[in-house]
Order: sequence, then structure tokens, then C-alpha cells
Amino acid sequence: MAFKKKSIGAWCITLAMYALAITWLYPYLWMITSSLKSTEEIYNTGLFEGSFSLDNFVFLFDTAEKLNRPFMRALFNSFFVAVTVTCSVLLTSAYVAYAMAKIDFKGRKQLEGFLIFQMVLPGMMLTIPLFVLIKQFGLIDSYAALIVPTLMSGWGVYMMSQVFKGTPNDYIDAAKLDSANIHQIIFKLMIPLNKSIVAIVALFTFTGAWDNFMWPLIVISDVDKMPLSVLLATFSKQYGLYVGPVMAGAVLQTLPLLVLFIVFRKYFLQGMSLSLK
Repeated sequence: MAFKKKSIGAWCITLAMYALAITWLYPYLWMITSSLKSTEEIYNTGLFEGSFSLDNFVFLFDTAEKLNRPFMRALFNSFFVAVTVTCSVLLTSAYVAYAMAKIDFKGRKQLEGFLIFQMVLPGMMLTIPLFVLIKQFGLIDSYAALIVPTLMSGWGVYMMSQVFKGTPNDYIDAAKLDSANIHQIIFKLMIPLNKSIVAIVALFTFTGAWDNFMWPLIVISDVDKMPLSVLLATFSKQYGLYVGPVMAGAVLQTLPLLVLFIVFRKYFLQGMSLSLK
């Protein structure tokens, strides 16, 4: 009886999780189907009813250019900024995390405490000082304004250092005996042994850079340098009647994140389990 009760309970939990998943997925499914319908059918038909076509996507890539909303350029801007920021964060986090985890230096505890403080400090508090600094350097309306403030991540350093601490020192000592330098230790030993946390830092960093809206809205006014998140918002504000193309733009905005999660799902889940321990 105990086994049957446990099985029934497990089935109930599973069904409840599926129900919650469907509830969470419904807005995304509505967005996808709406991007394939005409504006009239979006409000007058059910979720999977009506005629589906790629006209809204064609409108984005062909007609939006005439409306001074270059979506292809915005897609390139988002990819360029997100990839650059992600690579930089991974590189800097790996080096600093290795130093914090495996090198005994004066002030290490204080640095770790500062990282924790920096993570809980609201980013909004630094917006005005950061804007003034970027303006003084003459970086307004440039890619540097989007990239330079996020070249390093305190959260990435902290997460990777906590996991690096669990890597046995014997591996590092063996690598040093083979005349490995610090670069080889980090890229050929620490990162391969800790792929999960590297993946989760990369995914969260890419997602944050890709979806960043407030900061690009402040420092970028040139439509040729706007990321997709800002360009889509300005398009929605000025051409709100084009609901279908707006939904198509939203699909394009979220599609890379969905693909990344599917491709790196195993490492993402492993990294989440490590971060919760």
C-alpha cells in the first residue's frame, strides 16, 4: 500500500508540475502563434485558429527598414554586444576566480566580502555615476558604452571561485610539475573540470546582455547602434498598431535564448545544482 500511495503522490506532483509548465508556456505560445497571424486574427481567433504565415517576419526585414527600424542591424548589435560581454566575463572571471580560490594573498577575504556586497547592491544606484563617467569619456552612442561597463562580473567571479575551491590541489600541483603556466592551468585544467559552472555563468551573462534594456536606452539614441530590445520597444511605441510584427520581433528576441538553453541544458542544470549546494 505504501508503494501505491507513493506512486499516486508522485503522479500527482508530476501532473501538477506539467500544469504549471503549461501555464508558464501559454504566453510564449500565444506570442509565437500571434507572430504568424494578421493583426485582425490575433484578437478574433483562438490560440491555434486562423491562417498562419510568415508575413509579419517579412514585414520586419523588408518594411521596417523604411520605418527607420533596421531589425537586421539590431540583431547584429545584440549578438555582437552579448557575445563580447560573455567572452570577457568568462575570461576575467576565470582568472580572478582562480586567484581567489587557489592563491593565498593578502586581502582575499576582504575581496570576497566586497564581491558579496557588490552582488546585493542594487545596480540602479550606479546608473547615474556610470552615465556621467561614460559621457566624460565620450562613449555615448557607441558600442563601447554598452560593453565596457559589463566587461567584468562580480557574480561570475564569486560563482566560479566557489566551485574552483572544490578542485583538488593535487591536479594543479601535477600540472605545475609538467611545467604548465597559469594560462594552461586555467584553460586546460580548471575550466574543463568545471564546465557546468562555466556554462551557467555564460548563459546568465549572455541572457543579461541580450535582454538588457534600461542601460542601452539611456546611452544609445542612434538606431544603427541600438540592440534589438530597445529597437523593438521604440517600434512598439511608435507603430503599436502593427501587433503582428511586434510579436514577430519578440519571438526573434527570445529565440536565441531558447536555443542556448536547449543546447546547454545539461550543463545549465548541473550548474544550478552546484550553485544550490
